[in-house]
Amino acid sequence: MISGLALIDKPQGWTSHDVVARLRKVAGTRRVGHAGTLDPMATGLLLIGINSATKLLTFLVGEDKTYFATIRLGASTITDDKESDVLVYGDETKIAELNEAAIEHALEQFRGDIMQVPSSVSAIKVDGERAYAKVRSGNEVKLAARAVEIKTFKIIKPVGLTEQDGHKYFDIEVQVDCSSGTYIRALARDLGAALGVGGHLTGLRRTRIGNYKIEQAQELEGLTEETLSVLDISIAAKQQFEIRNLSDQEVIDLRHGKRLKASGEGAQPFAGIDADGKLVAMLTVSGKDVKSLVVFGVES
Repeated sequence: MISGLALIDKPQGWTSHDVVARLRKVAGTRRVGHAGTLDPMATGLLLIGINSATKLLTFLVGEDKTYFATIRLGASTITDDKESDVLVYGDETKIAELNEAAIEHALEQFRGDIMQVPSSVSAIKVDGERAYAKVRSGNEVKLAARAVEIKTFKIIKPVGLTEQDGHKYFDIEVQVDCSSGTYIRALARDLGAALGVGGHLTGLRRTRIGNYKIEQAQELEGLTEETLSVLDISIAAKQQFEIRNLSDQEVIDLRHGKRLKASGEGAQPFAGIDADGKLVAMLTVSGKDVKSLVVFGVES
């Protein structure tokens, strides 16, 4: 039975649920889930848990991420990306005056700890319904700002002035290293607003989630049960989390629901590993003790 963490390079046009559905067929199991949604327009790294590895996904959702994006300055759209109609075009004189120095100056306010209002077509639930569903039904949605951390927001290529359908734009390619919960579409929107010309996203690729990188990922095309590569759950946990090596007695205690004595653990959560290098449990400190957040079966 296939079990482990699959790193997939999601193609454009696929939803994250589409990828999960495909992996269910490939792996021959319903126990498949993902850690961190990617919009259909976006490409890049998606973490897929299969069978026992689905228990690990909860601890991976909140990891920092890296994106490479193309931002089009000069127009605002309904969805803050190219997948919807333009709300308003920017003043062409202002657009023509844009340059890398002016954009770099505007970027400074979006670095570090900031408050960000998510895109109105995000998957955030409002009164029990996804925000994007409310927008598509014609309802106005106003989401509250939330704290995010932008570690890197830099121009990697100022594409420059371009024209399409009779309208002028200024395109830039950027790299963003950010905390979980950051909306890159919202960064494009807010950067355009700060420059007074409007902005939206025209391309997005995720290349890192925590310590997992796109170079480890497989493409979906032609993927079969025989060619599917998965990280063993123990290897996957050790790649991302700090570990605590467990004695045989500590393994027994954890499997019986007992707590362990803390021994100066830092990062939370962390992985409990037995003498054979197998993942036993995800752990956290509680007072002077260490308690399990989830315990994995012997077969894991």
